[in-house]
Amino acid sequence: QVQLVESGGGLVQAGGSLRLACSASGRTFANYRMGWFRQAPGKEREFVGTIRRIGGNTYYADSVKGRFTISRDNAKNTLFLQMNSLKLEDTAVYYCAASRRVEVTTSAYENDYWGQGTQVTVSS
Repeated sequence: QVQLVESGGGLVQAGGSLRLACSASGRTFANYRMGWFRQAPGKEREFVGTIRRIGGNTYYADSVKGRFTISRDNAKNTLFLQMNSLKLEDTAVYYCAASRRVEVTTSAYENDYWGQGTQVTVSS
C-alpha cells in the first residue's frame, strides 16, 4: 500500500502560480511512476502529467505543457506540481497518483493509488 497526501491547493488569481506537493508513505516511493490528474465539477478526471520513477523524465497534457512542471524528490518521498500562468480553466481538484507501470500512462485506470485531492481555484 502507498498512502498519498496532497497539499498546497488554494485560491489564486489568473496568471498566478501555485505549487502542489504530494507526500507518500508506505511502500518505496521510487518504485512508482507518479502522476497528477485533475477533476473539475461535472467533468471526468483528466490527465495532467507524469514523471518516471528515476531520472525525471516527464510527459504533460497539451493543455498544461509549458506552464506546469512536475518534479519528485525520492529521498523525501514527495512529488511536486509547479503551476504557473494559471487560467480559469485550471480550476479543479488535483490528485496525485502512483502507478506500477514503467511506461508513460495517461489513463486514470492504470494508476494503483490515489491521494484525496486538493482544490485549486483560479479567479479572474
